[in-house]
Amino acid sequence: MWWKKVYVDTWGGWTRECFQEWGSYICLVIPSMFMVCIERWTFEIGNFLAGLIDMTELGAQGIIYELALVAYMDQAMEREVQRVRQAFLSGRSRPLRFRLQQLEALRRMVQEREKDILAAIAADLCKSELNAYSQEVITVLGEIDFMLENLPEWVTAKPVKKNLLTMMDEAYIQPQPLGVVLIIGAWNYPFVLIIQPLIGAIAAGNAVIIKPSELSENTAKIVAKLLPQYLDQDLYVVINGGVEETTELLKQRFDHIFYTGNTAVGKIVMEAAAKHLTPVTLELGGKSPCYIDKDCDLDIVCRRITWGKYMNCGQTCIAPDYILCEASLQSQIVWKIKETVKEFYGENIKESPDYERIINLRHFKRILSLLEGQKIALGGETDEATRYIAPTVLTDVDPKTKVMQEEIFGPVLPIVPVKNVDEAIDFINEREKPLALYVFSHNHKLIKRMIDETSSGGVTGNDVIMHFTLNSFPFGGVGSSGMGAYHGKHSFDTFSHQRPCLLKSLKREGANKLRYPPNSQSKVDWGKFFLLRRFNKEKLGLLVFTFLGIVAAVLVKKYQAVLRRKALLIFLVVHRLRWSSKQR
Repeated sequence: MWWKKVYVDTWGGWTRECFQEWGSYICLVIPSMFMVCIERWTFEIGNFLAGLIDMTELGAQGIIYELALVAYMDQAMEREVQRVRQAFLSGRSRPLRFRLQQLEALRRMVQEREKDILAAIAADLCKSELNAYSQEVITVLGEIDFMLENLPEWVTAKPVKKNLLTMMDEAYIQPQPLGVVLIIGAWNYPFVLIIQPLIGAIAAGNAVIIKPSELSENTAKIVAKLLPQYLDQDLYVVINGGVEETTELLKQRFDHIFYTGNTAVGKIVMEAAAKHLTPVTLELGGKSPCYIDKDCDLDIVCRRITWGKYMNCGQTCIAPDYILCEASLQSQIVWKIKETVKEFYGENIKESPDYERIINLRHFKRILSLLEGQKIALGGETDEATRYIAPTVLTDVDPKTKVMQEEIFGPVLPIVPVKNVDEAIDFINEREKPLALYVFSHNHKLIKRMIDETSSGGVTGNDVIMHFTLNSFPFGGVGSSGMGAYHGKHSFDTFSHQRPCLLKSLKREGANKLRYPPNSQSKVDWGKFFLLRRFNKEKLGLLVFTFLGIVAAVLVKKYQAVLRRKALLIFLVVHRLRWSSKQR
């Protein structure tokens, strides 16, 4: 909530204070029996009507009041975005020194307030501090260090190859910030999924509005509290709230929108962005397949799959969604996963500090509905009160059932039998392109074949999830699993405009006559020569050397007699000087 102070004044003189912080106030007069005074126009009202004002006390005025608030929220969001835009237009986010200072301040925030951040993540996802640190904080710190190390090189202008028409000009690409960026985060990794793109946006020199997920409210609150204490308060703003606030934000004009979440909302974000022709990065999800070849070490395979699938209680966008394997492998896979689950989480999984919970009751019930009619080979135990779902494996799953029609995003792992790798490839290609593909086999050629004949956002062979950790990789989806990418240099590029710059001289106007009217066939022929001929420095050097050789040959031939006389004269002079020196 970022209401500053709200009063409702009726003409009868009744006043009610509803929220209080400090700042200067603005008055909105409504011509229907009361006036709303709002202290500072930057405010959030997502949950305002629920509990802050007793509408029965206001009677019919409450309806008018609600309409006024909805209308005013739109204005407030617009003014807040404009405030951030004015901060960007001031130019202070552009210098390299400022960007480095802000990144260092962000790193200091994470290090100094680590306990607060970890506690917030733990409260949202029942995650141990060790898991929260290893899954989120380490990634953030590593990304900041990578940016600080490489940013001075990335921001410099990059010269480009030139053609014959521009060989005498200066040509380069200059990365420039896009402007005001909106980052909409997700709840499953609530800290890293807003801070990591923020790092890239700051590095590229942008101003940023951050909208954390309302489902991870504790992390959202701590981010809103801490960022203004460490970063520029005008350039980097956090707006908390729910669907209404996000809807109002999406009505505003941004220079880039970065969204992490599900495909359905991704379409809404893209539709809203299209109204302003705003480019988007959509980090979505999908059903990431995991193919297990019979030629592999099942002990290692099942350990790695178990780790990736049940980490964060299956609420990971690149977790293995289902397994494809030959039917004869199913029982072995189930048994080895069972043994690994016991090794990872102990006999009583509910008591393990390393096993999280489903984010809320709605998602809990959605996942339970996927189990209906399925053959549960492992797990299946649930507890609605604590939103606990045990690590679960389903066997002999029919591809037409509900569990195979949507991203599971929970600790349920279906096994779909296939005859061979050919059928597995066809199965994958008949469905939407996934965010990740995992292949396990000792046969390197088989892995390469899966890569060549399928499409996915990323691929990891003989492991899961680990491609996410390499910040030299672009991380993102393809098709329905997303568009655009980030991490490392790819984050910098995502939030930058690669601006081509060509600097010419006002001299050498004679050559430009070829492009001025009136046109002619000879001009077209010269244009073909200059534009269609490939040009590089080596060929130019050879051409110049050849030209100079020809010129030298012509000069020698033309002035051969003169050169002979001068050469003879020089010879005689040198000979005379030598004779004179001997006489002495």
